[in-house]
Amino acid sequence: MSHKISFIIILLFTAEYALHAAEQADTTARQLHEIVVTTHRPARDIIPVQTLSGEELKRLNSNSVADALRYFSGVQVKDYGGVGGIKTVNIRSMGTNHTGVVYDGVELGNAQNGQIDLGQFSLDNVEALSLYNGQKSEILQPAKDFGSAGTIYMRTRTPIFSDGEVYHARATIRTGSFDLLNPSALVELKLGQNVTASLNTEWLNSSGKYKFRYRRVNPAGELAYDTTAIRENGDINATRIEANVYGSLRSGNWTFKGYNYNSERGVPGAIVNNVWRRGERIWDTNSFVQGRYNGFFGHFSTLNNLKYAFYRTHYVNNDDKQVKIDNLYRQKELYFSSANEYQLTNNWRISASYDFQWNDLDADVYGFVKPDRISQFLSAATAVDFGRLKVQASALGSFIHDRIKGQQAPSDKSVFTPAVYVNLYPMKRKELSVRAFYKRSFRMPTFNDLYYADMGNSKLSPERVTQYNIGVLYEYNRESSWLSALRLSADVYYNKVKDKIVAYPKGQQFRWTMLNLGLVDIRGTDFTGMITANPYTDLYLTLRLQYTYQRAIDVTNPADNYYKGQIPYIPHHSGSVVANAQWRGWSLNYSWIYVGERYNQQENIRYNYTQPWYTSDISLSKDLTIRNVNLRVLVEINNLLSQDYDVILNYPMPKRNYRFTLTVEI
Repeated sequence: MSHKISFIIILLFTAEYALHAAEQADTTARQLHEIVVTTHRPARDIIPVQTLSGEELKRLNSNSVADALRYFSGVQVKDYGGVGGIKTVNIRSMGTNHTGVVYDGVELGNAQNGQIDLGQFSLDNVEALSLYNGQKSEILQPAKDFGSAGTIYMRTRTPIFSDGEVYHARATIRTGSFDLLNPSALVELKLGQNVTASLNTEWLNSSGKYKFRYRRVNPAGELAYDTTAIRENGDINATRIEANVYGSLRSGNWTFKGYNYNSERGVPGAIVNNVWRRGERIWDTNSFVQGRYNGFFGHFSTLNNLKYAFYRTHYVNNDDKQVKIDNLYRQKELYFSSANEYQLTNNWRISASYDFQWNDLDADVYGFVKPDRISQFLSAATAVDFGRLKVQASALGSFIHDRIKGQQAPSDKSVFTPAVYVNLYPMKRKELSVRAFYKRSFRMPTFNDLYYADMGNSKLSPERVTQYNIGVLYEYNRESSWLSALRLSADVYYNKVKDKIVAYPKGQQFRWTMLNLGLVDIRGTDFTGMITANPYTDLYLTLRLQYTYQRAIDVTNPADNYYKGQIPYIPHHSGSVVANAQWRGWSLNYSWIYVGERYNQQENIRYNYTQPWYTSDISLSKDLTIRNVNLRVLVEINNLLSQDYDVILNYPMPKRNYRFTLTVEI
């Protein structure tokens, strides 16, 4: 209760500050000028990247980071339904645990189960969202960033002030279906010539109740049951408070972030054989502080990060038909990183990075072994730019040491994983580029994988991934032309995962069954396209397309019934279309997402078949300016055609639903 009271006080203070500032704006007429911000970055990314940022990100019918990632190619989002449902992301069928999630330059961690619930991260304060296959196109980065098979980067809004400005304030209120109430507020302050700060607060409350129809047929094709009901126990009450301080120095910059997320939510569980009872609830408290320093000294650059995180999870199951559970998990993390880069010549750079990470997990579970893990990462990288040919190579050493209470821990792991990236521009104008990469990556099983009494498997083998990718990119930009931008890309990839660990829901969303599939062969293609046109004055049209084909099969043992079968929940075909039209402050956005047929178990038989699904979302917004106060009104209709579908079997998703948003910014 105390954190809710603190949140309301901060929200009221923010609103009062915004109103006071608005009164000052009424008494002093000011002319607001457009600010164009440019940053130094490579002209082109060597490594395949997909990005949503700025207005394009705001226009999507998305409430969380996980929702927005559905529009990227090669991505599968596991969504268990509702506003507060668990949402995890899988890139190119390699598994959630091979996906790194970086928040303002520092990777998020979860040693307990290795999965980052991206449904907990709001888009309210996210300025850009990027997805890299392989790793980021920079060699000045923490050593851990070289280790993930794919990485999601979230960058929050940084305060930018024009001459004479000392504050910005923004307040947003969302409401809609499922009894949704979602206010948020942002205040940005200029504390000095070289220091700025921001405070962002948000409250999310929803009953999570929605109608759904559940229809199932037996293997003979006969109707088993056809039910229309209300989804229960999907409520959520969550608060987020985030404070940032930014400083610039003569030879660099620094940032400090404090973050706290609290939630209580019900776990609606699976609908199986018309069973409706639900007694599961989860309380999450995620807090961390992190600092970042980036320095530039002639040919030498340094990047240093320090972070401490505390995660608390309280899980309760009061279902009378199941074993009652009331468990508390506490997880701590200490992380330090130092990355250093030296420019040998105008076109040749080298870097070296060292990361130290300590993780600890405690639980009030009988016989829990209280594991802790010390991880050290050492990387070396180089980047060479020959103009029309760019080459980047890296090598990462991972050193893992586990300790458990009163038992023999698994042996230490020392693994070497290299990567090589090449980008070639066949033509002088560099509108066309050909790229290729090879990378190996490695991940240790999580604490739950190894040690959890109800599901752990201490004999699990670590996962090792080998990736190959070759692709082509065409980019056309003409600011003065009616066709102002065109971007087309195609990538063909092959991934080989040895001793792949797969987690399945075990009746209860918080519990899992862990398996080593052995060897998985993944082959696929990603196609993306974007076109921006300005056919008439003040009219701007944007069309964004993406398509993915994947064949991800188990090739462990020819004697298995599921040999060469598509692994669970990976569709052969998936894609999306996003179309937007803007005219004089009006914005109309339409998005369509398609996920093809899948199987929910290892055996690809009719009984395990899961139907394809698709959804259409539409939104309309209007921007206004009244007395130097900017207003935005947004109306969204999600699942416009009211489709009945599951992302995960037995977890029905909402039918047609609505959301209304009002934003005031000064």
